Amino acid sequence: QVQLVESGGGLVQAGESLRLSCVASGIAFSRSAAGWYRQAPGKQRELVADFSFGGRATYADSVKGRFTISRDNAKNTVYLQMSSLKREDTAKYYCNVRSLSNSQGYWGQGTQVTVSS
Repeated sequence: QVQLVESGGGLVQAGESLRLSCVASGIAFSRSAAGWYRQAPGKQRELVADFSFGGRATYADSVKGRFTISRDNAKNTVYLQMSSLKREDTAKYYCNVRSLSNSQGYWGQGTQVTVSS
């Protein structure tokens, strides 16, 4: 059974930083694609940052230069370092991990990030 557990969310002021973590279990993490998505109230879930199966990182235009995705395969963990946070970054952030046999991937329960101005 695949489980993804996110952590690191919280309430911060604009301009501050947070680091999100997602620990995966039950999946061959080193061979998986992994990324972060977010969903704000009343909006669709959107890609924030993602590692493809080939290891290439992709970022939403709105976070380029401010967010960095990284992974530690030895710890089965994918991270999202968020800097210079803006109020519009407020959302629930979800981890997604995809295997070759499940291209839609698995989702964590989400972690809330709230940025106050």
